[in-house]
Amino acid sequence: MDFSYPISYDWSTDEIVDVIALYEAVELTYSKGVERDQLLSLYRRFKEIVPGKAEERNLANEYEELSGFSVYRTIKKAKDMNPGEQVKMSK
Repeated sequence: MDFSYPISYDWSTDEIVDVIALYEAVELTYSKGVERDQLLSLYRRFKEIVPGKAEERNLANEYEELSGFSVYRTIKKAKDMNPGEQVKMSK
């Protein structure tokens, strides 16, 4: 992608890597698909780093504006699926 991922400069390097891993997994759901449990595990780590709803919403909205991929819709779909299924999104 030719855009910058939305991050906070208050985060550690490991936290930045983990948040970007979620963004990349969301992107993969739009092309190849990602295993539901892996995606939700990445999201749980994201929520450890970004526990507040407002900050989560701001980051997700900024990411969607930049990329066209929705963290919210992807995670919502994953939560509604059965363990072991592939999450596949379409634009």
